[in-house]
Amino acid sequence: MASLFVIRGRDQGKHFELNRPRIELGRDSANAIQLHDTEVSRRHAEILQDGDECVIADLGSSNGTFVNNKRVTEHRLASGDRVQVGRTMMIFTSPEASSSIGVADGIDIVGSMAASRILKSISHDEGSQLFHDNAGGDSPWLARARSNLQIMYRTALAVSHTLDIDQLLHRILELIFEWVEADRGVVMLLDQETDELMPAARRNRRGVQDEDKISISRTILDYVLQHREGVLTSDARDDDRWDAGGSIVRMGVREAICVPMQGRYGIVGVVYIDTYTPPGRNPQVRQADRFSEEHLKLMVAIGHQAALAVEDTSYYSAMVQAERLAAIGQTIATLSHHIKNILQGIRGGSYLIEEGLKQTNSDVVRKGWNIVDKNQEKISNLVMDMLSFSKERQPEMEPGDLNEVVADVCELMQTRAREMNVGLSFTPTEDLPRLCFDADAMHRAILNVVTNAIDACEEIADGGVEVSVEFPPDGDKVRVIIHDNGAGIAPEDIKKIFSVFESRKGSRGTGLGLPVSQKILREHGGEINVESRVGIGSRFTLSWPRMDEDHRPAEGHTQT
Repeated sequence: MASLFVIRGRDQGKHFELNRPRIELGRDSANAIQLHDTEVSRRHAEILQDGDECVIADLGSSNGTFVNNKRVTEHRLASGDRVQVGRTMMIFTSPEASSSIGVADGIDIVGSMAASRILKSISHDEGSQLFHDNAGGDSPWLARARSNLQIMYRTALAVSHTLDIDQLLHRILELIFEWVEADRGVVMLLDQETDELMPAARRNRRGVQDEDKISISRTILDYVLQHREGVLTSDARDDDRWDAGGSIVRMGVREAICVPMQGRYGIVGVVYIDTYTPPGRNPQVRQADRFSEEHLKLMVAIGHQAALAVEDTSYYSAMVQAERLAAIGQTIATLSHHIKNILQGIRGGSYLIEEGLKQTNSDVVRKGWNIVDKNQEKISNLVMDMLSFSKERQPEMEPGDLNEVVADVCELMQTRAREMNVGLSFTPTEDLPRLCFDADAMHRAILNVVTNAIDACEEIADGGVEVSVEFPPDGDKVRVIIHDNGAGIAPEDIKKIFSVFESRKGSRGTGLGLPVSQKILREHGGEINVESRVGIGSRFTLSWPRMDEDHRPAEGHTQT
């Protein structure tokens, strides 16, 4: 399904599906796509479905509708188009037509061929160095060209190896200082809300005091942003573009380069470098150290690479935020549904209690209390599962009797099993030593699996659940096995049962029980294995390494 994904603006991270023939977007709450952007008109634009394609049309907005930086009145959208309204930037995506022939069908990996041989191999580190030193054999022009190409290649590598903007910008300044004789450098990024430049990274050459404030000409910054051009200047008194009153010479700056960080969607900031002479000192500059037009051109290219990385990181952050918001929404909706069902049960039980008290009928009161008690237990279990799943924790390992823990689980579940006409039996293992494990957590993990096993046998004649503990004397793992003869699980559904909110019980299941059990087992270094056949039943094996009282694998046993 086609969609719009907000990558910049106050609604960054939001995802809008285009699931209707006509969708309006704007600031007004009546729009299907409401944007909280003061520069967006109340009814700004509309998106129309035309077969499998989408057409965006401006509705006479004040600030216009832009697609790929061009103002449009009507435009047929293609996947990847950048749609801008006001300060809000969105990416349009649509399903691509699938090829009639799969990619895999056109590729064949064959065995070794006698005629083939490897001519040359190269390591990743060696491949990062395009050119090796030539001991002065190159002409000065060729040496500079090699150096320029190498700095661009290293910048591209830096851009591709990190999603941390701060780390990236400091690395780019480091590369610039290795390449050009600058004394100070600053990267400034545009604030999306205020359009003000904010310093993001700074670097000084050794010998220049870090505490010295860098004064940058506002005139130069405004020129770079407005004209989208990089500038090179040596003395503002000789350049009629700059206001003589704000001459950079008075700031101790001998020469400077300032370039825009021009990305796919616009300017995201500027890169500024200069050479500096503290007040009262005479500048001593070699001709070879001066900034040149060649430096300016390469700085523009570096600024572009940095801007692309900043945009990609912002896009990635917006995607993560959108997924987080979607997960929160799903969680709230699912939990609200279960809590509503539980509250309805409590309300029904409370009504019976109230009626029983009015009639002084203890049987009705007892019946109502049983309903309230069951639903109270349900909400208690739901809260405990939520806490267990949402919080990273280290198991509280203490020596304990596993047979006793499993027996307690089975005793708790006997009433539920009888109500559902399901047999429940437990076979402890003999001569089981005291093991180190988190008894409360393991109790919950086993309880969730046993509950599921009983529910799976609800509509089965002679349904039964068998629980056992296994601990081979020469083994290194403890096993709790829950076997039922219930409905079974289809092979394609086995992986899904450990996904959050995936439940095969309909409205009765929360979809948290098995994921919580799996999380607890993994915290113990173990796993849950499932064997199941539809119509035959299922076997859940909870296994984890045997631990001694020092919270380490017991001596003489090998952990796998």
